[in-house]
Amino acid sequence: MSRRRRSYESGHQPKYLVLVDDSPECDRAIYYAARRVSRIGVGMIMLRVIDIEDRNQQWLGVADIMRAEAYEEANEARDRAAARANAVAGITPDRVIREGSWIEQLLKLIDEDEDIAILILAAGTAKEGPGPLVTAIARTAGEFPIPVAIVPGHLTDEELDALS
Repeated sequence: MSRRRRSYESGHQPKYLVLVDDSPECDRAIYYAARRVSRIGVGMIMLRVIDIEDRNQQWLGVADIMRAEAYEEANEARDRAAARANAVAGITPDRVIREGSWIEQLLKLIDEDEDIAILILAAGTAKEGPGPLVTAIARTAGEFPIPVAIVPGHLTDEELDALS
């Protein structure tokens, strides 16, 4: 499905991709990716996906208001994540908002941007498991179009500093 990666060819720059969601472990992925990006001099993209499927309403006006609210929330989350990356490593990531299924939009973005070289996720620390993103990606890891790095959600800033 995905096009050939061109990250390291002339005229291209590798990019780390981080999904921005509301999970507590998302900060670990942002922190690690920002540190790595800063250290090795590559780009960073933050993707926030809005799932408005369950927000479809009979009345168009209500649906429009709900969509606008969803975009406002997504922009705020994206801005907080970008501010965190900037505070951690002095970088300014590209920020993307997509609408639909997160896995579809993730794969679509990877296919559209041939410079995306790696996806950075963080695993949750709850008893229920590593979280829905990590679980879903793990099921398809053998067919995923780019490498995936999973940051343990329990690592501290200092531990991530030592690794990045």
